[in-house]
Amino acid sequence: MSTGKIESVLSEERSFDPDESFAARAQINGERLAALSRKGESDPEGLWADLAREMLAWHKPFTATLDRSRAPHFAWFPDGELNASEACLGPWIQKAPERPAILYEGENGDSRSLSYRELGEAVERLGAALRAQGVASGDRVVIYMPMCPEAIIAMHACARIGAVHSVVFGGFSARSLYDRVVDASAEVVITADAGRRSGKFVRLKAAVDQALELGEHPVRRVIVFRHSGEEIAWREGRDCWAHELTEAAAPGCPAEQVNAEHPLFLLYTSGSTGKPKGIQHATAGYLLHAKLTCRWVFDLRENDVFWCTADVGWITGHSYVAYGPLASGATVVIYEGAPAWPHGGRFWEICQRYGVTVFYTAPTAIRALMKLGDELPGKYDLSSLRLLGTVGEPINPEAWIWYHRVIGRERCPIVDTWWQTETGGIMISPVPGVTSTKPGSCTRPLPGVQAAIVDENGAEITEPDRGGYLVIRHPWPSMLRDIWGDSQRYRETYFGRFGNDCYITGDSARRDADGYFWIMGRLDDVVNVSGHRLGTMEVESALVAHPSVAEAAVVSRPHEIKGESIFAFVVLKSASAKEAAPSSKTDAMQQALRAWVDQQLGPIARPDDLRIVEALPKTRSGKIMRRLLRSIARGEAINQDISTLENADLVRQLTQPATDPQPP
Repeated sequence: MSTGKIESVLSEERSFDPDESFAARAQINGERLAALSRKGESDPEGLWADLAREMLAWHKPFTATLDRSRAPHFAWFPDGELNASEACLGPWIQKAPERPAILYEGENGDSRSLSYRELGEAVERLGAALRAQGVASGDRVVIYMPMCPEAIIAMHACARIGAVHSVVFGGFSARSLYDRVVDASAEVVITADAGRRSGKFVRLKAAVDQALELGEHPVRRVIVFRHSGEEIAWREGRDCWAHELTEAAAPGCPAEQVNAEHPLFLLYTSGSTGKPKGIQHATAGYLLHAKLTCRWVFDLRENDVFWCTADVGWITGHSYVAYGPLASGATVVIYEGAPAWPHGGRFWEICQRYGVTVFYTAPTAIRALMKLGDELPGKYDLSSLRLLGTVGEPINPEAWIWYHRVIGRERCPIVDTWWQTETGGIMISPVPGVTSTKPGSCTRPLPGVQAAIVDENGAEITEPDRGGYLVIRHPWPSMLRDIWGDSQRYRETYFGRFGNDCYITGDSARRDADGYFWIMGRLDDVVNVSGHRLGTMEVESALVAHPSVAEAAVVSRPHEIKGESIFAFVVLKSASAKEAAPSSKTDAMQQALRAWVDQQLGPIARPDDLRIVEALPKTRSGKIMRRLLRSIARGEAINQDISTLENADLVRQLTQPATDPQPP
């Protein structure tokens, strides 16, 4: 990792003050936020202790707040006991049992509704069935499911009996599934016959069968939900139908009360070495942050219909589908399918049908839908929306403005949130009704989150708009506790540079004159051009600001003179793509886009290579696979796992020799 300073070349001057009508009824006002922030600075442990007592239902109240004795393995509320699922669902089963907890829509138009009572009963039945199969507290259970209610039921059933769930995204390959099963030493896999995506079946049970044939593994039971009705292969003695197990299980399933630090789940995330990291989260601290940020960031209320479009295979789906909104008593919408299937208005159709009030999605999805034009969302009634959110990567200013103008109709606050799998919940974000927003900035850290930007020596950077390492300087309750089975990697990756209290995020960022944070991208994605270290996100934002550009991804490639050069992949809006179809016009568009970046950011950021492509390679969660693009730009062999790609044919298209003319 280079240690030179990271330069910012992006300038964004637009600002939007909080809507007065929203602010008047928001749960957090400016005075309350200021008080929380002051306490978070002066007494963070006291703040978190107060919030934990207020927000969580404890079986045994804690008396100690933070144990630093094994730093950087911190323990929060270490003598308290509770059950995550009971603390999450129990209050609402008592208070509002018939309120819808989950509204499900399938890609083929299927729909179901589960009340809090029905959800609780389903969780207990599956929990009892798991116990009957010998699953005990602390055992790991892998969940490999479509985005359907049973995925959430399985997560909560594990939590109810103290088992540790490890959800594997349903788009991962059999090899990826096998690696995670073996690393977690999971004895049980919960899956379904098949799911649906883009009009096709995703045969999950077949992938499980294939995974368990790849080598030695600890799995003794595969529990299968009947979801699509597809015929599946069956292995007697190992495979069990979920409905038969739940029907046979004894009634009732008392909640297992566990220590606050008991592992709630493992979630595997890709590492720079290629070996997935099993991020381990603890019960109480994680649930506290998930619930708390639903209040602070989404202003979430019991009558809200909340739609986070993430799959439960990702941390966003854990925190803001399966746990946080349900702990808040809201109604959660889940959709199984592709965002634009069978038509580009599917997201907005679902918002209209279910009266979605809070909508949370990824910038990549916003840009893809933005590409389809302004008229399409205008066909749907989006008047129920009162707040919009973005997650997953920095949102470029032009996509932010489109989201604000076309989807929010210039009346919905936008919360641009920064956080990670490792942080467990949102760390830096506007607080709606209080924070003025700037397109592209995640604004300020939440109370109790001591974020800073430091140089290569760990000294805080106070100079405005100078980039550096984004770090968190004090532990917080929802932070990861370990990498499963690899504590040394945990210490070296996250705490090895600036001390045991200082968490290294791996992101670069800058802070402007108003104290607002701007994420500049992963430190691995910084481009070193003639000694200038530039964040790729800023170049991407400049490209997408061009009226003809729908999406862009920027990577580096080696350069004899400059060290590295900028290689841009650009997707044009539909009308512009048709106009640029002849090769002569493609060349003109490339030159125009290079000149545009020069004008917006300066000559240092001008791409040496720019390819106009039909689409960018994305995972089914919507993330651009920049590592894949980096390999393509450098002419390297593609050796990485591409099983999660939404369209694997893109790899063949992108790896064909480019016919684009080289820049002068």
